[in-house]
Amino acid sequence: MISEYDCLIAPVMTEKAMNSGKDGVYVFKVRSEATKLDVSRAVEKVFSVKVSKVNILNRDGKRKKFRGKDGLTKPRKLAVVRLADGSINFEGGI
Repeated sequence: MISEYDCLIAPVMTEKAMNSGKDGVYVFKVRSEATKLDVSRAVEKVFSVKVSKVNILNRDGKRKKFRGKDGLTKPRKLAVVRLADGSINFEGGI
């Protein structure tokens, strides 16, 4: 089990992710070892809200070329969190 403050890396602050926040859906970058239960506990403890559902996305790294050499960007894991009620204020940070 991962500590609550170690599980969440950062909120995703894209236009699409922020517009879904109005519906009680938030997106977070999480550690690669995190499970749905870890993410749910972390969001509930850090932000003092009730989580109703968590979906996990595993994104592979993209193939890139730089100066003729092949490479990969870092793979990442995203968590889409739906709240039962309330909202999250990101002004204080995580």
